[in-house]
Amino acid sequence: MNEISLIRPIRLSDLDRLCELAQDSGPGFTSLPSNRELLETKILASEAAFQQVKADPKGASYLFVMEFPQDNRVVGVCGIEAAVGRREPFYHYRLGTVVHASRELGVHNSFQTLYLCNDYTGCTEVCTLYLDPEYRKDNNGGLLSRCRFLFLAQFKERFPGKVIAEMRGVSDAQGRSAFWDGLGQHFFSMEFSEADYLTGIGNKVFIAELMPKHSIYIHLLPEAARQVIGEVHEQTIPARKLLESEGFRYEEYIDIFDAGPTLACELKDIRAVRKSGYVKVHIGPYQHHSTSFLISNTSLQNFRCTAAQIAPSEGRITLTAELAHQLMVNEGDKVRVVPLKSRTRS
Repeated sequence: MNEISLIRPIRLSDLDRLCELAQDSGPGFTSLPSNRELLETKILASEAAFQQVKADPKGASYLFVMEFPQDNRVVGVCGIEAAVGRREPFYHYRLGTVVHASRELGVHNSFQTLYLCNDYTGCTEVCTLYLDPEYRKDNNGGLLSRCRFLFLAQFKERFPGKVIAEMRGVSDAQGRSAFWDGLGQHFFSMEFSEADYLTGIGNKVFIAELMPKHSIYIHLLPEAARQVIGEVHEQTIPARKLLESEGFRYEEYIDIFDAGPTLACELKDIRAVRKSGYVKVHIGPYQHHSTSFLISNTSLQNFRCTAAQIAPSEGRITLTAELAHQLMVNEGDKVRVVPLKSRTRS
């Protein structure tokens, strides 16, 4: 087997590395702000979430890291927010249509609009996905993103029925957003990076105080702002394609700062949730298979997940002793498995 990459819950000892990843992620990555104190708070909240026996009705935050356990290299991070908007408002622009018509004049015009809303309140969000560029290969990205779906499948009672993912919108090399320049800055009188940072550290009161309360006519925005509505940053294109292969779809909701699309899917309809199932562990020699499978244990506090070219057969899967040790499972234990990628588009 190749070197094992493993998903596990984040620990406070990962703080230094998480700060490095946050710094590298750059502007527009709202859920991973470069703020050590806040990141420490996020880790502590995640540790508490994994210890909760019962789900918190107001939602909880779960953070995971990708690690190469052979030398404790942490190379990526991802997260799940169990119920957004229950502790603080969760804003989007909803795209709509307004018709202006006059029968007498024979005029009938349709206009696209943006309306500030909280429609996704209570949904589960998959978020905070960032992988060190050096490791964006060998199915690492697929493992880091999709591991969350096996966790959702295993602990469905902790999560509402709909899952969303906010995609990073278009910005240039200097972090400037054409959408922000065309709309947001007129209401906030600050740079995009500052507004984005304030949101990332949880200061969202200013949004309700300063955002327009009425519909915004899109055709009145500058052309550059209109062109990026619902589009993703070039570095986010693979993440969007991955989510769409799992069943996520754009529902005409965008980020209020950079106009990035929000994708959504019912939990039960996510491919990796729908097609995953249990098999029993058999410990033996490595048996190579042409298809990679996601494999996770069934533990909450000690959740572990990996991807390997090992296939289940007749209700069991053969793991090497090393891989079983990393997944914290023994002979006869149950693991959850699903093909890493969809063979046909779901």
